[in-house]
Amino acid sequence: MTRSICTALMLLGFTPCVLAYEPAGTPPDWDPPMGPKMLFWQVLGDRLETGFDDDVNTYVWDAQAWYGGDRTRAWFKTEGEGEQGKSPESAELQVLYSRLIAPFWDWQIGIRHDFEPNPTRTHFVLGLQGVVPYEFEWDSALFVSDEGDVSARIEAEYDLNITQRWVLQPRFELNAAFSDDPEIRLGDGVISTELGVRLRYHFRREIAPYIGIAWEQLYGDTKTFAKDVGEPSSTTSLVLGIRFWF
Repeated sequence: MTRSICTALMLLGFTPCVLAYEPAGTPPDWDPPMGPKMLFWQVLGDRLETGFDDDVNTYVWDAQAWYGGDRTRAWFKTEGEGEQGKSPESAELQVLYSRLIAPFWDWQIGIRHDFEPNPTRTHFVLGLQGVVPYEFEWDSALFVSDEGDVSARIEAEYDLNITQRWVLQPRFELNAAFSDDPEIRLGDGVISTELGVRLRYHFRREIAPYIGIAWEQLYGDTKTFAKDVGEPSSTTSLVLGIRFWF
């Protein structure tokens, strides 16, 4: 029975038939409504800078990259510092796996290797990275070295948009250890803190030179170790650098 006849009989009060409908849906060769899964990547040079103070001029790099999808990614992080004209005093590389656990928050697990100072160290890494409400960027990690020493690091940054191109960024970093490692001149407790503010100008969204001030302070046995080898335990530096991403 055709659909039109069946519909007319139903309007008159008769129900002599049941219409057979084909299942609704898109053709099987159409793409999923959300599109196929895609992989993305980004490289961020957060701090590539040189510092100037009364005692020593320094350089610092802090960069990271990721590759993956919306929920799982591979992360690569590297940072280090040294005196201008000399080899780095500290240099590390982290290779991490991350998974989204909440909007804007990832937990991370992986390996960190310190190329400097000597003797070198390799660490197991367990981290948490994301954005705190009001747009504070947060990066924290717990490290367990191949010598059994446990340490931690917390970094926080905030971008204050003065104009569309001028951005003021306060930054805070804290390093702590739960045991001594005299071979690399680290004591237990709070190792160091760094507080800085940087003003950058975006020629393009992807590239921005900056100028700022950074203050670093050592504590406890780490401070004593630094003094024993003639290194300053507190520095205040004028910094010049560039930030980029692609």
